Amino acid sequence: MSASTAEQAFSSLFCPEPVQAGNGEAAEEKKPWKVLLVDDEADIHAVLHLALDGMAFEGHPVQLLDANSSREARALLEAHPDVAVVLLDVVMESNDAGLSLVRHVRHELRNRLVQILLITGQPGYAPPHDVVVDYEINGFRLKSELSTEKIFVSVYTAIRTHAAMRAVLEQQRLRDEAERLAQHDRKLKAFIVESTADAVISLSLDDRISSWNHSATRILGYSAEEMLGHPLYRIIPAERQAESRSVVESVFTGAAISPFELQFRRQDGRLIDAFVTLSPIRELDDSIVGISMIARDITERKQIEARLRLAANVFAHAREAIVITDLNGIIVDVNDSFTRITGYTPDEALGQNPRILKSGLQPPAIYSALWRELLDKGHWHGELWNRRKSGEIYASAVDISTVCDELGRKTNYVALSSDVTTTKRHEEQLERMAHYDALTGLPNRSLLADRLKHSMAAMRRSGNLLGVVYLDLDGFKAVNDQHGHEMGDLLLLKVATRMKSVLRDCDTLSRFGGDEFVAVFPELACVEDCLPLLKRLLGAVSLPVQTDIATLQVSASLGVTFYPQADNVEADQLIRQADQAMYQAKLAGKNRYHAFDAEQDATIRFHHESQERIRLALSQREFVLYYQPKVNMQTGAVIGAEALIRWQHPEKGVLPPSAFLPVIEDHMLAIDIGEWVIDAALTQIENWRLEGLELPVSVNVGARQLQDVAFVERLQTLIDRHPAIRGGDLSLEVLETSALEQISRVSETIQACQNMGVAFALDDFGTGYSSLTYLKHLPVSTLKVDQSFVRDMLNDPDDLAILEGVLGLARAFDKDVIAEGVETEAHGSYLLQLGCKLAQGYGIARPMPAGEMKGWRASWRTCNAWAGSSATANGDLSRLHLEIKHRAWIAHVEKYLRGEHHIPPSQDHTRCAVGRWLLKDGLSARVSGEFHRLHRQTHELAAELLALHESGLRNEALARIGELHALRDALLDNLPAPAAATR
Repeated sequence: MSASTAEQAFSSLFCPEPVQAGNGEAAEEKKPWKVLLVDDEADIHAVLHLALDGMAFEGHPVQLLDANSSREARALLEAHPDVAVVLLDVVMESNDAGLSLVRHVRHELRNRLVQILLITGQPGYAPPHDVVVDYEINGFRLKSELSTEKIFVSVYTAIRTHAAMRAVLEQQRLRDEAERLAQHDRKLKAFIVESTADAVISLSLDDRISSWNHSATRILGYSAEEMLGHPLYRIIPAERQAESRSVVESVFTGAAISPFELQFRRQDGRLIDAFVTLSPIRELDDSIVGISMIARDITERKQIEARLRLAANVFAHAREAIVITDLNGIIVDVNDSFTRITGYTPDEALGQNPRILKSGLQPPAIYSALWRELLDKGHWHGELWNRRKSGEIYASAVDISTVCDELGRKTNYVALSSDVTTTKRHEEQLERMAHYDALTGLPNRSLLADRLKHSMAAMRRSGNLLGVVYLDLDGFKAVNDQHGHEMGDLLLLKVATRMKSVLRDCDTLSRFGGDEFVAVFPELACVEDCLPLLKRLLGAVSLPVQTDIATLQVSASLGVTFYPQADNVEADQLIRQADQAMYQAKLAGKNRYHAFDAEQDATIRFHHESQERIRLALSQREFVLYYQPKVNMQTGAVIGAEALIRWQHPEKGVLPPSAFLPVIEDHMLAIDIGEWVIDAALTQIENWRLEGLELPVSVNVGARQLQDVAFVERLQTLIDRHPAIRGGDLSLEVLETSALEQISRVSETIQACQNMGVAFALDDFGTGYSSLTYLKHLPVSTLKVDQSFVRDMLNDPDDLAILEGVLGLARAFDKDVIAEGVETEAHGSYLLQLGCKLAQGYGIARPMPAGEMKGWRASWRTCNAWAGSSATANGDLSRLHLEIKHRAWIAHVEKYLRGEHHIPPSQDHTRCAVGRWLLKDGLSARVSGEFHRLHRQTHELAAELLALHESGLRNEALARIGELHALRDALLDNLPAPAAATR
């Protein structure tokens, strides 16, 4: 759209011409000039409305009528016979549809007053001259040549012509009427002149004012008395007087003068603009006796037009791209800067949606928020990344505003945008300099700290874990020293690129300086999810880097910590924790990772704060020994007791070993307290013996104490202090992991202790890494099975298998076996069936003060189910395995229903442990029908509960777990004896 068109468009859109009212009458009440628009193109109607909306002539508004075809036009002409102007498309339904309507108006309706202006978008359909003359066509225009100004002037002229023709007819009628009613006619004319809103002035043949109506006084400020008899040029500025004289002289000669603009000077000195029409005043003999002047004050409209022209100039020449859309977001106008910035011409942009500029870099939520703010507040300001026609991405600062009409109704949206790509790039450069490492391009400390804080907040909301990794290159200093800093920088760049490539998109890797890096791993479901990332980092760093000079290779030491933690920690604390863990990885041999243990860290702090307190507790005799009995479950004999240390803290009460022993594990206090435990146990053995209680005691010996070079000598000294101690009274329990480093030396120590009558047991057997090596090289007499295997043996076939393996090893190496963790009668029964008689645990007795041991010993009786029990045959062991596997399957179902297990159990009744057992060697035909029925019902109920769970009825399923347990117990009760099953 041209600047001129844009100017007129703004004029019509936002500042329609006000309709003047005269004598207090509202403009809406005046009879309008009717203009009929006939065209089958909706866009033409829109443009014509845009140009003519608000137009008025002689104080009467223009009413626009719309017809999309000649048929609709005929109907409107019949309904509105007073149509003044017809704007008519030549080609509509058919090539001659326009001319057909002209014939209808001129020949059938015999209407000569209506002004017919033909318009067409096809120059080839212009009617020949004789057709124009014959049909009295008043004008012809090509659509491509139309402008808002031309449309306005053409219609204004046509209305004026129509009005003039009507005036001529009216004057003729008035002249006829004047013959009979001359006096009435003069009064009527005077009334009309005085009531019009325009200034009506008459001039005599000598150019003097002969009449002056009220509107002339209102508009120009002079009264009639002040102006009558004076020349007209009194109120015309000097620079316009020559022009006005020439026009008046032409009128006196009878020349036709078109309406024109003229300036007048008011009585107060102000200049006003007027739209002037001059007409000759004639006598009956057609002689000219004067001039009638009609002047309409258009000062305000001219001011508005000036402002609109200024706005149009701003629109056309603004450096910002300007886009005007309708309320549906369709582009209706753009300026030159829009084309300069985006590359789209007006023809390419008009009718499109601004989304043609969409780059895809902003998420849809940005545009949704934009429209919400625009609809709620009427404006939006922000920055968007857009795409030029060439495909180039650019940054745009955008202001969008809503345009409303005089009634406050929304009509359009206007967007002003500037290309700020250069500024954004500069900002990005500054941002990169401030937040990114110059060598590797990775985030620096500042940006890492910011991202870490945001990630911590996000993890608090999501409930997931955040991993923070501190990485230090191993051997980097040697590369710098040997090959120089330039080669070191090349190595850093290569290693950083490799590390970045093995991480996830959501991870952040930053360079902290030198050869130190920090990585942040958000959205970890569990700690284990971090392990593959750590391994990939180690692998990426350790790859060799080939250069022209040499092959460079380093490794990395990684420390990792996790968030959230039990205690509130800040971002810098997490980095320090990861740094501490990295140092531990260095100490452990490098090229590895080490996880920060928050509890261990708290313990370390507790170490520093509490070691002196523990030393004080030892000197003030705040430690005490509790004793847990060991029994033979088959015979009921009490074979000894294990001494367990407790701290009777003055403020905190009785504390277990885990609350204080880790504090001194690597401290000399561990040896001091270990010797106190042995000495206290020996004293207790002597005291019990004096009371008539013969009870051997076992004592746990720590790794540091056992491997001390003076251990044997100091033990002998302790025993010598208690002459009543006999061989076999004291046994020492050493953890399987205590002898990992110096097994041969520990073996010599144990042998020396046995020579003093002190037995040794291998504690927590099965939890270490070299059990067979220990059995071969350590001369221990007893194996203590770790309670973790015993506790879950009733429901875990794997733990049962481990127990069988341990018992088999013990028999093979001729060792005694004692089981820890016997908590129920069932535990003991199953152990006895496996051939394990010796045990300790809460199902037998909890640890107790020494003073309670004698009373417990007197009241202790083994369970009836245990008494006299012996190991079962292989067939019974198979039945035992079957029972536990079935219990494990039931437990799997229950854990899945409770959400503690994510994989559903197998529902195939032929593939469960019982089902496979039934299919073995034809057993299915030899068991009772009741057993088959219970087996089938168990699977059917499990399937039903799983179906309830999958359909969302989890609570309903859990409410019926008792039914599943009942079927389990009934099935196991009906499990046939081995002999019956094999007959």
